[in-house]
Amino acid sequence: MASGKNQSVSRMSPRQRMINLMYIVLTAMLALNESSAVLNGFSQVADALERSNRTITARNVGLYQQLQAFNEKNPGKGKVWLDKATDVRAKTDKLYSYIDSLKYEIVRAADGDDADVNDIVNRDNLDAASQVMLAPGTGKGKALRARIDQYRSYIIGFLDDEAKRKNVAAALSTTPPKTGEGDQKLWEETMFENMPAIAAVTLLSTLQNSVRYAEGEVLNQILTNVDMGDLRVNLIDAFVVPQSRIVMRGTKYSANIVLAAVDTTQRPVVYINGHRLNNDRGLYEVGTGAAGNYDYSGYIEVMGRDGSVTKREFKSSYTVIDPLATVSATMMNVLYAGINNPISIAVPGVPENSISATMTNGTLTKSGNGWIAHPTKVGAECEITVSAEMDGQRTNVGSTKFRVRKLPDPMPFIAFKDANGNPSRYKGGRPFPKATLLSARGVDAAIDDDILNIDYKVLSFETVFFDSMGNAIPELSSGSNFSERQLAAIRRLQHGKRFYISHVKAVGPDGITRDLAPIEVIIN
Repeated sequence: MASGKNQSVSRMSPRQRMINLMYIVLTAMLALNESSAVLNGFSQVADALERSNRTITARNVGLYQQLQAFNEKNPGKGKVWLDKATDVRAKTDKLYSYIDSLKYEIVRAADGDDADVNDIVNRDNLDAASQVMLAPGTGKGKALRARIDQYRSYIIGFLDDEAKRKNVAAALSTTPPKTGEGDQKLWEETMFENMPAIAAVTLLSTLQNSVRYAEGEVLNQILTNVDMGDLRVNLIDAFVVPQSRIVMRGTKYSANIVLAAVDTTQRPVVYINGHRLNNDRGLYEVGTGAAGNYDYSGYIEVMGRDGSVTKREFKSSYTVIDPLATVSATMMNVLYAGINNPISIAVPGVPENSISATMTNGTLTKSGNGWIAHPTKVGAECEITVSAEMDGQRTNVGSTKFRVRKLPDPMPFIAFKDANGNPSRYKGGRPFPKATLLSARGVDAAIDDDILNIDYKVLSFETVFFDSMGNAIPELSSGSNFSERQLAAIRRLQHGKRFYISHVKAVGPDGITRDLAPIEVIIN
């Protein structure tokens, strides 16, 4: 007899043995008089079951979506199977929701109208489960057993595999366990009689887990019945699928050698240039040394269901190129010392976060989607070297040299607003309204040649006025602003008179102080 019991246990699925073990643990925990630690243990088991139920539900949704996708491509063949799967899902969801409602009723009987299934207050309540499930005339345990029996018979009807049928039947069994006592209890009595509220909810979650498990077995069976592999017999041919036909020297060329449709139970054998591939995935990899065009050919062998071997030939090619990086200055073809020069760096086929670069004669930093080069020494070249991470290795992919020049001198100007209130710049050589001149702050300087747009700080300047005798009268500014003496001299000027702004000293971002060209101001 012992041998027979051991054989019976060995035929149980791992899942059924787990469920049986859970019931043993729950029973043992009840024997400990529902201590706080025991009730906490039930809560942890309940939480684990809820997570498991969500995982199984998500898996079943994925199976159903595969059937939907097949139906969209081939409704003539897929609709009948999709309809079956839809019916299975509807019946499963209905039973699952019904069990959910029973869990809520038990918790409400224990905690009142504000009950929360996920946060049971009176977890040790021994009356709630019996009241909801076993009360004479109103108890819902009998109805639950009937629904499970009906669902079990419905689900098993879809399964062809005898082992799966037995596993599902055991998972959804409503046969009460045999006891040494003479009276045989009903299934619902063994489940809910004198059962703490938290234990009853946990057992119902276990039942929901079994329902989702059964649904998944059926959806898998339906997906198998669809037999998407029918397409294998429509066309058998060899295909070469390279990751890229152009690769850089020092990296790998990768390509998949496959049939038009692959039977996962019968992997093809691939030969390339007379040598068999050393993997069953059809992945062909070869190192690249020198640049150039490379051809290769071979054949695929696959065994049919009748034992015959089908052979298909193929050929392909790939190109190896030298490493190439694109480095360009976004403003100009030279770099200017002492300022931030925007630089664009790109390596074809390599993402930005896999590219790094260094620079001589200055610093190079990443900024947003570009780079900033800050050269230091004028007259010397700076070289930007680029490397990229490809196939897990860092490879130098190119370098570019730039000449480093000093910034050109800026132009001095008087900033003002035109009649429309728009900022404008007066650079001399034409009449300028006295009122506008008097409202101006002073003299500014900048490079604004449509390539560079760099402001300079004016340190000082000098104005030169002429008296009636033609004598030159110089006046010194107050920094970059007109001094009071300069403004007074401007007020005295008549229409058509002129004066000069000279000895303009300004400093730019490169830190070099420069003497700028003078401005001739004509009073209007």
